Amino acid sequence: MKIIILFASLLASCFAMSEVAVVVHPSSSIDSLSTDEVSRLFLGKTKNFPNGSLAVPINQDEGEAARAKFIETACRKNASQYKAYWSQLVFTGKGTPPKDGGNDAEVKNLVSTNPNMIGYIDAKLVDASVKVVFKIP
Repeated sequence: MKIIILFASLLASCFAMSEVAVVVHPSSSIDSLSTDEVSRLFLGKTKNFPNGSLAVPINQDEGEAARAKFIETACRKNASQYKAYWSQLVFTGKGTPPKDGGNDAEVKNLVSTNPNMIGYIDAKLVDASVKVVFKIP
């Protein structure tokens, strides 16, 4: 019985996703953001970082593990609620959803080359090309 429990917990840890890091350009004057600030940016409730500079949020593509974890944790919605939220805003002309930027590597590349962008990637992929401003465990 102990072996089965040990094997099950080991298997679960293999499939568990690591932390998701919300990242900005390394030259950004933003050092950290709260959950609420990140949520407001990705839900279109604000278009600027707290310092007033323009923020361009970038999502990962649908189906990416980091996207599901990010939307559920930071935006407090599941994938279908998030899609419905943006569908309603687009239909009423009240907003445009963040563009999909691809997978972890593609989003990291976009953010590292544009000082206004903010995105999220698997925390294991963070390097000097981006700056972490928020983490989702």
